[in-house]
Amino acid sequence: MKEYKASTTIHAPPEKIWTILTDGASWPQWDPSCEKIEGRIAPGEKLKAFTKLSPGRAFPVKVSEFVPNQKMTWSGGMPLGLFKGVRTFTLTPKGDKVEFTLHEVFSGPMLVLLGGSIPDMSDAFQKFVEGLKRRAEA
Repeated sequence: MKEYKASTTIHAPPEKIWTILTDGASWPQWDPSCEKIEGRIAPGEKLKAFTKLSPGRAFPVKVSEFVPNQKMTWSGGMPLGLFKGVRTFTLTPKGDKVEFTLHEVFSGPMLVLLGGSIPDMSDAFQKFVEGLKRRAEA
C-alpha cells in the first residue's frame, strides 16, 4: 500500500467548500497541480483528471461515493483490483470551521510494479488543501 494525505482547517461553511470541490472546471484556478478535470463531479460519474505531475496524461476515475457537504471518493485503477487508487475528500465540521482532509491510497498486486511510477504527491496534496482553503475563505 502507498498513500498520501494532507489536511487543513478551513474557516468557511461546508456548503461553500463542497461547491468549490464539485466545480471541476475551476480547479486549475486554485489547485496549482491541476491541468484540468473533464467530466461532471457528481454521483456515479466518470471523470478524467489531468495533473501537472504527469503532463498530458489522463487519470480516469469514477465518483464512487458522494455525500454532499461531507465526503466524496474517486476510484480508479485496473480491472480485477490488480491496481487501485482511491482518493477521498472529507469535510468534518468543527464549530464554525471545517477540518478538510485529502487522502489517497494505492493498492493491489500490481503496486509492486507500478508504485515506482507514481510521483511523490505529498507537496501536491499540501498545495491542494492550501489552495482550497484560500479559495473557500476568500
